[in-house]
Amino acid sequence: MAEADWQNGGFGVYVHWPFCQAKCPYCDFNSHVRREVDQHAWRQALVSEIEAQAALTGPRRVDTVFFGGGTPSLMEPETVATVLQAIGRYWSLAEDAEISLEANPTSVEAGRFAGYRDAGVNRISMGIQALNDADLRRLGRLHSAAEGLAAFDVARGLFERVSFDLIYARQDQTRADWMAELDRALALDLDHLSLYQLTIEAATRFGELHARGALRGLPSDARASDMYFDTQDRMERAGLPAYEISNHARADAQSRHNLVYWRYGDYAGIGPGAHGRLTLGDGTRLATEAERQPERWLDERAVERTALSRRDQALECLLMGLRLAEGVSRSRVEALDAEIFDPDAIARLEDDGLVSQDRDRLTITKTGRPLTNAILRELLI
Repeated sequence: MAEADWQNGGFGVYVHWPFCQAKCPYCDFNSHVRREVDQHAWRQALVSEIEAQAALTGPRRVDTVFFGGGTPSLMEPETVATVLQAIGRYWSLAEDAEISLEANPTSVEAGRFAGYRDAGVNRISMGIQALNDADLRRLGRLHSAAEGLAAFDVARGLFERVSFDLIYARQDQTRADWMAELDRALALDLDHLSLYQLTIEAATRFGELHARGALRGLPSDARASDMYFDTQDRMERAGLPAYEISNHARADAQSRHNLVYWRYGDYAGIGPGAHGRLTLGDGTRLATEAERQPERWLDERAVERTALSRRDQALECLLMGLRLAEGVSRSRVEALDAEIFDPDAIARLEDDGLVSQDRDRLTITKTGRPLTNAILRELLI
């Protein structure tokens, strides 16, 4: 039997924990502040949803699991262990599965983190976001820079793989400030860093302030672009080139779970607001999106399922694959939709130095990376 398209990217499980201690003003993720959470009830609900989605796919080997949020490091280790046991029971966990958990420094405790390790977590992604206290306060973070670095030390003492996130192009941040901060991070001898340019989303506190002209000190588009290229240069020299627009890693240290997304594999989305892509036995590929509101999800576990056309799949495969430095397979995209590309546009973009082709691989060049969305529009018929 021919290999299903999703097998080009593998199969992962995303588990969404929607709760936070506070809502950050830049965050538009599905996160909610609650004083108390009934972890037993949530364990039962997450296990039930895993069982339901496994019934759709049939037997599968799970290559990666990612606990995201929200703040998954507010989960009890028993909750993490129960979820992983259910994934192994209703599907099967690969022996070398990458199992990641996002953590905020304010919820990092050595005892709890040892519990996560014992449950099966083998990779931690730390939401540090900035390495100076003034900017952390502006970003609404509850930890100091010292607390962030102390939490990183706790995590690295227990896990072989620890990444962390930083945000740049912040208010009143200069190019020199950002380079100095990035050098501080690199001095920690990391093998993975996620570096995100601050974006202002409408449905956030920052979005409200920006609409009123009250969010001052944001960099111009030109300075933000300079900071992006500064970042690429510095990270390449440090041996952590970008393997995706915002993610940098040493060889073999990429986030395997995120690669499932970008290589357009299948992934089950478990928990409120979680998205997924699931291929059924008859070849139908579903886009899934769960109810966002935590209490409604807990009661009903409603999930909207939409069948994707071949055109939709080709567009998604292209959109995700072109984020990667390795690019995307033209023949794979064309197998989903033979008429997706405008060949004249590819030639023009090649002449302009914005895309390159090497046999079957189509790649956006370093020069073209900041123009990815415009390039995508140009490529399509």
